Amino acid sequence: MEDLMEIVRSRKSVRTFDANQLSDEHRKLLEDYCKGITNPFDIPVDFVFMNAVENGLSSPVLTGEPLYVTGKVEKKPYADVAFGYSFEQLVLYAWSLGIGSVWIGGTMKRETFEETAGLKKGEMMPCVSPLGYPSDKRSLKETMMRRGIGADNRFSADRLFFNEKWDSPLTPAEDMADVLEMVRWAPSAVNKQPWRIVLKDGAWHFYEKKDRGYVSESTGDVQKVDLGIALCHFVLGLEYKGRKAEVIINDPGIAIPNDAEYIASVIIK
Repeated sequence: MEDLMEIVRSRKSVRTFDANQLSDEHRKLLEDYCKGITNPFDIPVDFVFMNAVENGLSSPVLTGEPLYVTGKVEKKPYADVAFGYSFEQLVLYAWSLGIGSVWIGGTMKRETFEETAGLKKGEMMPCVSPLGYPSDKRSLKETMMRRGIGADNRFSADRLFFNEKWDSPLTPAEDMADVLEMVRWAPSAVNKQPWRIVLKDGAWHFYEKKDRGYVSESTGDVQKVDLGIALCHFVLGLEYKGRKAEVIINDPGIAIPNDAEYIASVIIK
């Protein structure tokens, strides 16, 4: 991906497609790309591509989608974070090819998707996404949905990024401003943006700011999926700027609200 910042800032969730199947070239590029996707937690995500018409797959919030992709992951600690980290790489790569997508966790007949994907006992499938070429014009239902969740808005940086302690706004160094902006524009379930980052002792500590209603047996913790997406943007942003990042799990013991949970830390090398 040549200009990651532009891809992150320009990408929009797409719910209205032109109904055309992906070209053979694009389909192969996506499938090949999935084979090389990894995450810092060494938890494999098994990507599955599913033809919408052949498998009777649909969602009431979508129009004209020709193809779906999902990921299956073993149920274990950090599986939902790993899923978000891995799946977002595919989402960004697809957008770089002009292919639209949108994260879907609930507005679908989940049992049909799970059966088509071959989900096994002990696995979970947090989300699926359509893949296709965006229509020239959004459907009315998509326009109303985007307006309802404020899809084009994001929290200001002072609500997301802190210095040394929780709720102490961070003024980032110039070389980190673009990276944090990539995190700020990461997608999340109904645009809740549940990530918070505290910079302390040279490490960037990621936390989940929890909302009720986002945890289930079939999806895991959807907001932890969102944390995986944010973490992916952070690490990819650093790599794009030529810097190396190590993701570790080592709770620094910072005082946090009762509705927050430590997830992981990033050390920049």
